[in-house]
Amino acid sequence: MIFDTHSHYDDEAFNEDRDALLTDFPKQGIGTVVTVGADIATSKAALSLAKKYDHVYAALGVHPSETGDLTEEGLEWIRQNASEKKVLAIGEIGLDYYWKEPEPAVQKVWFEKQIALAKEVDLPIIFHSREAAEETMKIIKDTKAYECGGVIHCYSYSKELAREFVKMGYFIGVGGVVTFKNGRKLKETVEDIPLEHIVLETDCPYLAPEPNRGKRNDSTNLFYVAEEIARLKGMTKEEVIAITEENAKRLYRMLG
Repeated sequence: MIFDTHSHYDDEAFNEDRDALLTDFPKQGIGTVVTVGADIATSKAALSLAKKYDHVYAALGVHPSETGDLTEEGLEWIRQNASEKKVLAIGEIGLDYYWKEPEPAVQKVWFEKQIALAKEVDLPIIFHSREAAEETMKIIKDTKAYECGGVIHCYSYSKELAREFVKMGYFIGVGGVVTFKNGRKLKETVEDIPLEHIVLETDCPYLAPEPNRGKRNDSTNLFYVAEEIARLKGMTKEEVIAITEENAKRLYRMLG
């Protein structure tokens, strides 16, 4: 079944039909969903959703663009709740230099603090990295963040850099962008790296794949993503779904 490794079902875009949507997923071939925090409020919402639905899990963390409001108290809340059995990862955390606020120095401080927390609580990390490839890689190496394992979410860099992340043991998160006509870099990355290091993700409600680009995204759209990966890899959609589900379970330590 489809494993959606990265979603945001707390988003107000789902206020009208969240319960119906999440309840129905197993009947539609969606086996597991991880809903991911972007700040303390959404991390709390993610944990609440995970406790409500058997097939939904949570990741707790503060997105780089939200670190201007992060406090030690907020970090302590993550620490206290990281041991909840439905919490699978720390994330999404990282660097985002596309937006000018908060300044890089602030982002880096909280990125490193959240990596240290992930190591302390022994959970994998969901990395958000946008227009900050070199700095992200440097911090990962300096902090030995790779010891936790994790995923490079919404991958947007070169296939060469993807190879470096794969060598470190990371998974590469692939979503709707791989179906876009202008998604050439991601298509090349998917062709280049082993399928055993790819996981499916929506980042919903954002980044819906073709043919639904521009509409609200949800986990059922991952069938289109799996189809495109299958085309690029010369295999069946069913094989892609089965292998990426296994990969996701390895990523989030759900096997054995």
